[in-house]
Amino acid sequence: MAENISAERNAKSKRSFKKAIRVDLTPMVDLGFLLITFFVFTSSMSAPKAMAMVMPDDKSIITDDICESCAITVIPTGNNKIFYYEGTDKNPDYKTTTYSADGLRTLLLKKKRAAALQGRDAILIIKPSAKSSFKNLINIIDESTIAVYKRYYLDKLDLDQEKLFE
Repeated sequence: MAENISAERNAKSKRSFKKAIRVDLTPMVDLGFLLITFFVFTSSMSAPKAMAMVMPDDKSIITDDICESCAITVIPTGNNKIFYYEGTDKNPDYKTTTYSADGLRTLLLKKKRAAALQGRDAILIIKPSAKSSFKNLINIIDESTIAVYKRYYLDKLDLDQEKLFE
């Protein structure tokens, strides 16, 4: 591990000579790599976190009482546009909003407060169009999670709505 390297001593000199010590650091490097390897293999990596989504069983039909004043339907379309209407499908009054915190989040929070005044839960119905992206759907679900919506549904567009949002 350590090695003495001595210089030849001159017979006439009365001075003692100094021994040069050379330390071999190879075992220290090996130990360092062993420790790094040990900690890499024994540490646990963080598990990916995914949002839980309850999917209904296709065999059973569940009917849910939806309060017309508590429901809001959001339709993501192409070019990051969102159309929405409040209430049920009867005579919808389409309005637009954005994905920003001042847009969709504010809209969802207002609807939730209005439903809470009636003592009911707000219901979000998401009807993605064929031109909307998966990112748009995830953004809407994220906003509903931030606004703490307990119930939201994914639905298909009606034929009339498909023609309207093409």
